Amino acid sequence: MKSKKAIESLSITTEIVLPNDTNNLDNLMGGRLLHWMDIATAIAAHRHCGRIVVTASVNNVSFAKAIPAGSIVTLEAKVSRAFTSSMEVIVDVWMENNQHKGKVKCNEAIYTFVAVDQLGNPIDVPSLVAETKEEKSRFEGALRRRQLSLILSGRMKPSEATELKALFA
Repeated sequence: MKSKKAIESLSITTEIVLPNDTNNLDNLMGGRLLHWMDIATAIAAHRHCGRIVVTASVNNVSFAKAIPAGSIVTLEAKVSRAFTSSMEVIVDVWMENNQHKGKVKCNEAIYTFVAVDQLGNPIDVPSLVAETKEEKSRFEGALRRRQLSLILSGRMKPSEATELKALFA
């Protein structure tokens, strides 16, 4: 199976925060942002493998800054690493509004997707070629994040997590 470049999986989505998207403080509801992030990351995963993908986990979500009503929200999702049938996808969330000049990064999340066939069985995905400094950094960190996730879910013994052990050696 041929490798793909990270840029080939890029998904950029733009939304505007409308009153129906906000909480009592007139900020974007976290659930709405999670919904938008899930869609953007699913598109990136699909672009990487060209197959049906399902969300396996949401490994990390950071709500660093509130996003006020009327803001323009841009979600940039890209596959950071592909394993056998799964892909880690990182989404960066940027906002623009009258209070800030230009885009301000306000949130990020890490999702894991699995490519499946028509019956829902996992299938192999292309490997990923990281090119930029950021892509290489995220690629290298993905294996550690995967091992930690597998340990926490009970699917890997801590003694088998070679990448994580290397951090403490």
